[in-house]
Amino acid sequence: MLELRPNCECCNQDLPPESTEATICTFECTFCSDCACTRLKGMCPNCGGELLARPRRPAEKLARFPASTVRVFKPAGYTDVP
Repeated sequence: MLELRPNCECCNQDLPPESTEATICTFECTFCSDCACTRLKGMCPNCGGELLARPRRPAEKLARFPASTVRVFKPAGYTDVP
């Protein structure tokens, strides 16, 4: 099950579970769509995988299967991504 991480790893923007701005790779690295497109050019800087729109979990399922609250933020690691 997807963790639905709460923020962009690059700029720390909040990305709640219902966000349409969240993108992920196959390892669930999470980025906002702006960073994914402009800074990262659609590629995950951690694994080299493709960044795609993160699916949204239905609200009625969030109570039983909540999103992660663990924030991952590595701005220094993304300053020189081509």
